[in-house]
Amino acid sequence: MVAAVLTAVDVILPVLDERAALPDVLAGLPDGVRAIVVDNGSSDGSADLARGLGATVVDAPVRGFGSACWAGLVVAEAPVVAFCDCDGSLDLAELGLVTGPVLAGAADLVLAARRPEGRGAWPIHARMANLVLAAEVRRRTGVRLRDIGPMRAAGREALLGLQLKDRRSGWPLEMVLRAAAAGWRIAEVEVAYRPRLGRSKVTGTVTGTVRAVKDMASALR
Repeated sequence: MVAAVLTAVDVILPVLDERAALPDVLAGLPDGVRAIVVDNGSSDGSADLARGLGATVVDAPVRGFGSACWAGLVVAEAPVVAFCDCDGSLDLAELGLVTGPVLAGAADLVLAARRPEGRGAWPIHARMANLVLAAEVRRRTGVRLRDIGPMRAAGREALLGLQLKDRRSGWPLEMVLRAAAAGWRIAEVEVAYRPRLGRSKVTGTVTGTVRAVKDMASALR
């Protein structure tokens, strides 16, 4: 049932040196879903590996999470697009939970609230920063969210219409803020969140978290 519904989905996977995680991530891809791996300057052969595993590979030479997401969105063709980290922390087998309400017309944007599983899955500094951002979104928009997480889904054409400008770590937050301002129906579902594979570049380090918070603060302004 889920596999049949998911045929209208492209999932965009931003990648920066994720060779260790790619095989397991792509192995969880649901039937009928196209994986668009966006290489954001990897030096470990991630792009070639992803291509060999059957994914569509796009190059985004300008560094930044939002830059990679935008490059994938532009080349996507399915009516519904999803975004997901490609570090093994999220399971693409759960993608149907996120895309299902969009495909059914029950929501315009669905975000996945992360449920940590395993020691070190979600460092406390990153979790606290996320709670603050979620509270600020609720204060400004009235949208009640627990997480501004990386796995999410929306209609492609509608998402292009939001004209997102951020090309760094503020991209996920800007999407929620612009969607709320446009009157979108925003929903949240829960998914498992596991320890990532390989070295973290963002929220796994305090420095990376601080950088992400600064980018999101810019989006709030």
